Amino acid sequence: MKKTTFLTIALLAVTTISNAQWQQTSSNQNVYALASDGVNVYAGTGSDGVNLSNDNGASWSTVNNGQTSTGISAISISGSNIFAGGAGIFLSSNNGGSWVSVNNGLTNTTINALLINGANIFAGTNSGVFVSSNNGGLWTAANTGFTNQVQALAVSGSNLFLGASNHGMYLSTNNGGNWAAVNTGLTNNDVRAIVVKGSNIFAGTSGGVFLSTNNGGLWTSVSNGLTNTDIYSLIVSGTDIIAGTANGAFVSSDNGTNWTSASNGFPVNTTVWAFTINGTDIYAGIHLSPYGVWKMPLSEILTGLNKFGDKNSYIKLYPNPASDFITLTITSRKMENVSLNIYNVNGALVKSEMLIQSNPQIDIGDLNNGVYLVTVSSSDFSESHSLIIQR
Repeated sequence: MKKTTFLTIALLAVTTISNAQWQQTSSNQNVYALASDGVNVYAGTGSDGVNLSNDNGASWSTVNNGQTSTGISAISISGSNIFAGGAGIFLSSNNGGSWVSVNNGLTNTTINALLINGANIFAGTNSGVFVSSNNGGLWTAANTGFTNQVQALAVSGSNLFLGASNHGMYLSTNNGGNWAAVNTGLTNNDVRAIVVKGSNIFAGTSGGVFLSTNNGGLWTSVSNGLTNTDIYSLIVSGTDIIAGTANGAFVSSDNGTNWTSASNGFPVNTTVWAFTINGTDIYAGIHLSPYGVWKMPLSEILTGLNKFGDKNSYIKLYPNPASDFITLTITSRKMENVSLNIYNVNGALVKSEMLIQSNPQIDIGDLNNGVYLVTVSSSDFSESHSLIIQR
């Protein structure tokens, strides 16, 4: 079964984030897919259908009533609708309490990837892509230009990308109407994962990570520091990218130029098949022993060139966690062109201000609970740190 989901200082040696620690929350199943609706975490398993945790991974329950096939390789959520794909596609509108098959029009029911883009749902199968605009009531082929095995799907603005088994990357600019190969520079064509970070498209392959900044026109290998280049999953968190490999997790804060191990707590050779973020935690789905779903605080995996409060830091930020306001203490002697940017876990800029005081107070009352990355920069320095908002 295929997994389908969904920087600036050169490191001379692989280092490990010392305070990061993964904890196992479930242990009895291979996990091929993860998704979160902000409250619940859903895991697609190898033989137990969908598993659900509504208490931050403290406990899990099997929610596969109505699933005629219990090998689940893809999950995608749109509002109250949860789609799970494996041998066919299943829909639940009650948090997994019950499922119905929604396969009408699918001529291939081996589902490897699911992507929701507005009112459209795209399914990646072993014979190309299918699309539905009525919650799976009817599927139509959207595979002109590509009819082979799809392993990953992603959207960037008006562009759709698919990652193929041994066929590389394909791009559609007309909502799946037709697909064209975009493989220049891609030296490994087994694309298993795709993630979008602003104008950057990252492809995870069985031979490392590749980056395109021009919608697939040209790909560049960005795998420095990866001690295992067998990539199965990618996720964006703030300005960081996290990669799941055949030997743990790695994180990059510089668009893949350098990678750092983030595998503390994982046994050797842990294959990370899927990621999702729920609240202040990141979850990893593990294929083969040690199995199950693992998690760690998202703030522990975020990286940056400097951390607020380090001995060489110009910045202190408090309180953290915060609710309505944060205060910064800036010790740099130059307060010229000092900017503050706050990014959410998806890498989107959610707040930006120019700072003119050395002790500014920032209103964060308009931001939702969760983990954010705060970056303060001037001509003299740039520092980043995670911020947790809790109310």
